[in-house]
Amino acid sequence: MSLFDLAIVGAGAAGMAAAREGAEAGMSVALIDEQPRAGGQVYRNVARAARPMGEVLGEHYVQGAPLAAALEHEGITHFAGHALCGIEGGWLALSSVEGGCRIHARNVLLATGAIERPMPVPGWTLPGVMTVGAAQVMLKQSGVAVENAVLVGSGPLLHLVAVQLVRAGTPPKALVETRKRGDARRAMLMWRLALRATPYVKRSIADLVAVRNAGVARYMASRDVALLGERRVEAVAFSSGGRRREVPCEAVLLHHGVIPHLQASRAAGVPEVWNEGQQAFVPVCDTWGRTEVPHVWVAGDGAWIGGARAAELSGRIAALGIAHDLGYVRSAERDRRTAGWFEEREFELSLRPVVERAFPPYPAALAPADGVTLCRCEEVTAGEVRNAVRSGAQGANQIKVMTRAGMGRCQGRMCGDGVARILADERGTLMGDVAPLGVRPPIKPITLGALAQMHHDAQHAEEEGGDD
Repeated sequence: MSLFDLAIVGAGAAGMAAAREGAEAGMSVALIDEQPRAGGQVYRNVARAARPMGEVLGEHYVQGAPLAAALEHEGITHFAGHALCGIEGGWLALSSVEGGCRIHARNVLLATGAIERPMPVPGWTLPGVMTVGAAQVMLKQSGVAVENAVLVGSGPLLHLVAVQLVRAGTPPKALVETRKRGDARRAMLMWRLALRATPYVKRSIADLVAVRNAGVARYMASRDVALLGERRVEAVAFSSGGRRREVPCEAVLLHHGVIPHLQASRAAGVPEVWNEGQQAFVPVCDTWGRTEVPHVWVAGDGAWIGGARAAELSGRIAALGIAHDLGYVRSAERDRRTAGWFEEREFELSLRPVVERAFPPYPAALAPADGVTLCRCEEVTAGEVRNAVRSGAQGANQIKVMTRAGMGRCQGRMCGDGVARILADERGTLMGDVAPLGVRPPIKPITLGALAQMHHDAQHAEEEGGDD
């Protein structure tokens, strides 16, 4: 077992920046991530893919390369390929293909990033259906582009991946957007913020022009979306422009926004609140990322959705806040170095309401129809969840017991918010009044062999007097 000043969970923009900043301040840093190489979702595999795939993935992807390179520091121990299975009192249980281990940290920074908001629509469990983010991961990790795909949903990532597929030589068959043209106009009514967001607006327009020039069909205000097929997805059916349409395809990529990835912070006992603008639960923390749980901090999109640059800044700010608390950095130096970061992060986060108004989630997927599968792991429909509430379930965890929704491999990552929303709708309450599904260890699946190894190591440490 090892003792570190700081353990960082997640090697995305926030985690990488925090690791280097913490190590430069003199702290011993453990950087934990499930992937074999640092980068997270936005900068996945950037150390290897930046050069061969830079033109396809774009200049903003390449900007992550210096963050990954900066991890070469003697104060950073990178636990690559390790999943966080449990967290309690500064102890972190990790598992990998080689087994299990435990490390101890004086402070823990959860930089777990964002996940795509699940989009349960009829047929979404068919083979050939994946998220837009998953298709982008294939490009970054393996250089494989999805062919003959229809992209469905709402959000800037939908446009970005569409143009990346165009550059890769496999343009999508269609963009089926659930947002309305009026959504963008309503966003522009926030004209002060819209002016500040001009570079991002220009980039979005450039992406759409590239998609249009590639001959990709685009449908707006799409509703009643259903994915059709027998053994695999074969077509997307939807209503748009006053008529019912059907687009044949070999793959469907779904997306309607991103939300903070909260499994680790929930396991650590970090309180949450409902953020109406982001339509998501977010952890309670101060501007430094300090939570109400002693020595547990959060940073990046796992705390608030703001994009890669805001996440990087959040990681740097949290790392210096932790270094100050441990006595590595004086208050004056901390405040001097973070002043500009706070200002820039505030600017980045201030633009988020424009994105939220321009790209709202698809309402029919937030609280799906009764026949739609809500919990993929346990094959529980939205109707079964509603019946549980009508039968007396008072909370999400009671629904879990009655229906098994949230008991599967993902522990509610895919269905948790849907369960909470149905509960709120049926009870006539606000989302902020509903407690989300609880998380129990192990946070991620772990083998019995890894558990036994951790137990053996703990016993050995106790015999040597090294475990308190």
